Amino acid sequence: MTKVEKLENEVQQLNSDELAAFRDWFRRYDSDEWDKEIERDVSAGRLDKLAQEAIAAHKAGRTREI
Repeated sequence: MTKVEKLENEVQQLNSDELAAFRDWFRRYDSDEWDKEIERDVSAGRLDKLAQEAIAAHKAGRTREI
């Protein structure tokens, strides 16, 4: 049995309060991990090209206010 399968089994055994607490924890954890990934990508310059393209599109009038 893989770690994921073990976790799935454990999660299925949680009562509703425990499941709600787990959901809250996982949302925070996942969000924090996503933020860290974005920060690493920014630091490594992986988003520079996209930013330059967006700025160029805006300057060329190809954007709209949302």
